[in-house]
Order: sequence, then structure tokens, then C-alpha cells
Amino acid sequence: MHAAAFAEIAGTVRTEERHASLADEPLDILLFDDAHAAPEITERIARADLILTSVPPGKSGDPVLAQFGEQIAGNQARVIYLSTVGIYTDHAGAWIDETAAVVHDDTRRGLRVRAETAWQNTCGDRLRILRLAGIYGPGRNALVNLANGSAHRIVKQGQVFNRIHVDDIVRAIAAAAEHPHAGIWNVCDDEPAPPQDIVTYAAGLMQIPPPPEQAFETADLSPMARSFYASNNRISNTRLKNELGIGLRNPNYRSGLDALWNAGEGRTPP
Repeated sequence: MHAAAFAEIAGTVRTEERHASLADEPLDILLFDDAHAAPEITERIARADLILTSVPPGKSGDPVLAQFGEQIAGNQARVIYLSTVGIYTDHAGAWIDETAAVVHDDTRRGLRVRAETAWQNTCGDRLRILRLAGIYGPGRNALVNLANGSAHRIVKQGQVFNRIHVDDIVRAIAAAAEHPHAGIWNVCDDEPAPPQDIVTYAAGLMQIPPPPEQAFETADLSPMARSFYASNNRISNTRLKNELGIGLRNPNYRSGLDALWNAGEGRTPP
């Protein structure tokens, strides 16, 4: 599905600065955050054929449903909710799919599980849930981190993560929008890998030495960064490929980083 398929497109941002930065885009930008919701959002929801939401939940629940849940429940639009593969419990590096156990606690991951349930209760068979792996793409990748000095090689024995290039996320969203049935799909690459390997490979492309390895146990990480290591799973994307028909353009971190490097990512300006 392409943007040209829609007569009009509207989206929300949280700040005036972001609103101004998108002023030249061919869509209507509306402000929505915890303190303010543009009144035009209500009218747009009423006319929508497709609703895409990536707003994370808070301790009080999903902010979109808090503001517009009753209206969304009464609409017939298809809804795509962007969730995360981080909701799965720790399976000690085993391969898992969408049927694997998820967390039930008060952490960010548990809040996301409750948000998924709330969206399912609101939308029923109109809902498509995409559980995204670690996102990378232009401006957000190991090449850029190495160039600006923020890259680290954190080593936790046996730890692996899946990733997904933003271009493949876009293709998954388009496929989910056209899929005739509700469902849950992991949106991730084919090759879960240790996080330090990604930095090492990126450094090789840049022909620079990688930063020294740091043990996870003693690394200076924020509580949020440390929370990403709470589970160790190899996430399967079989359902994504078989049901949504997605052939990944970047099936592993090497192909993704190769493409980004060839596009000029991580190169210092002249």
C-alpha cells in the first residue's frame, strides 16, 4: 500500500518543533501529547480508513485509547499497533515465535503487554499488531554512533538481539494494512546476533578500530539501557514472511549496514 492510495493523510507529533520540521510534507500534522490533543484529531478518526499508532503506553495506560478509545471502538477503520518484541519473557537464547510467553509486571514491557490487550479489546478483528525488534536505519545506526563517539561494545555472555531496518518496517506496515485478517507478527531480521558484533562490523566498514569491549555487569548503563538485556531471545519472523509475504531487504545486520555505509552513513563531512 502506497501513500497515493489515500485521499488524505494526517499524523500527530508531540512538539511544536517537530510540527515545524514537517511543515513541507504532504500530510496534515496535528499536536498530541499527554497535555494537549488537537481538536481536529477527533474528526480525522471519524473519517479514517486506517489508523496507525506507535504511541507508547504510560503507567495509566495507553494515551491514545484514553483520549479516543470510545471513538476508535465505534469506527470501522483497520488499526495497526506498533509494539515490541521486548514483551517476551527470557527464553535463554532459544528461538521463539508470536505464541511465546510475555511478561506480566509493572515494567515498561508489562505496560506494553497491557496496551496490546487494551487495543485488542477495543478493535477486535480490525487490529493488526506488529512487534518490532531493535530499529535501525538512516541516522540511527552503529556507523553514526561510531562517527560521533557514542558507540560501545557491551558484552553479556550468550546475549543476542534481533534488529530490523526501518525500510522493512515500512513494508511490513503496508502489508499489514492490506492483510484481510487480524493478527500478531514479529517484525525482525533473520539473524539475531550479539550487540558487540554489530559495532565491530560497522568499525570494519569504516576501517577504524572498534571501541574496547565492556562487561555488561560493570558497564555504566542507564536503567533503561540495562532493561533491554532483561531477556535473551532469538525471535522468529516466519509468520511475517508466510502470512504477510514479506521478503526482507535487509535480512541481517551486515546487509543493512552495508547499504547504509554505501549511502554515506557514518562518513565524516569534508
